[in-house]
Amino acid sequence: MTRRRQKQWVLLLDIGNTHTHIGLSDGRGVVRHEDMPTAYWREGKAGRRLARFHPSAGLAGVSLCSVVPQATRLARRWAGLSCGARFCELTAGSIVGLGVDYPRPETIGADRLANALAAKTLFGAPALVVDFGTAVTFDVVDAGGNYVGGIIAPGLSAMTDYLHERTALLPRVKIRAVRRFLGRSTAEAMRIGAVHGYRGLVRELIGGLRRELGAPGLPVVATGGYARLMARGLPEIRKVDPRLTLEGLRLFFQGTTVGSR
Repeated sequence: MTRRRQKQWVLLLDIGNTHTHIGLSDGRGVVRHEDMPTAYWREGKAGRRLARFHPSAGLAGVSLCSVVPQATRLARRWAGLSCGARFCELTAGSIVGLGVDYPRPETIGADRLANALAAKTLFGAPALVVDFGTAVTFDVVDAGGNYVGGIIAPGLSAMTDYLHERTALLPRVKIRAVRRFLGRSTAEAMRIGAVHGYRGLVRELIGGLRRELGAPGLPVVATGGYARLMARGLPEIRKVDPRLTLEGLRLFFQGTTVGSR
C-alpha cells in the first residue's frame, strides 16, 4: 500500500498599500485566502492574524511580494522569528519563469511581476493583466514570455475618496454597479462617474496598448478588488481571476524550490 503524500503548505503574502492579501497553497493551487489591513504589520497585529489563518509550525515556506518596504522588513522578521520555514521574496532579481525586458527592473512593483508570471503560466503569452487595486495597473507579457512594461493609473476608490476629501459637499460613496447614466442624486451621480467613467478609462488604455503593440487580439486578464464589477461592462476582459497575484506567488515558490534542488 502506497503512502499518501503529505501536503506542503505554503503561506502566500501579497503586501499592498492598503491590504495584505493572504493565501494558502497546497502545492497545486490556492486553497484559501483572505485580507488583513497592511497597517497590522506596523501595529504588531499581523503575527496573531496569521497564526489564526494557519499555524506557522505546519508551513513548508512563505512566499512574499510587497510594495511597502516597512511592512516587508516586518514580514521578514516575523518569518524568521515565528515561522522558521523557507522564506522566498519575489523581486525582479529573484523571479523565475518570467523574463524581464525593462530598463530598470528593480523599479517594477513585485505584485505586478507576480501577476505577469501567473498570467503567462496559466493563460499563455502574450497577455495583458489589469489589476484593480489602490492603483490600477496594466502589465504586458510579450509573445516571448517577457515582462515588457505597462501603465499605472489612479485606482477606482482613490478617485471617489479624493472627491470626498477635497470638496465640501460630496459624500464618501460605496462603489457598486450602476446601470443608468443620468444621476438622480449626488451619490448616484458619483457612482455613475466612477463606474461608467472608469470603464471608459480602462477601455481606452487597453485599446491603446493593443494598437501600440500591434496585437488587436491581446488577451486581457483582470484581478483585484473591483475586477468583477469592471469586467461586467468590458468585453475586452476575457478572464477574471481574483487570486492571480497569489497564484503568481505560488508559482514563484515552486520555481525557486525546483531551482534549489
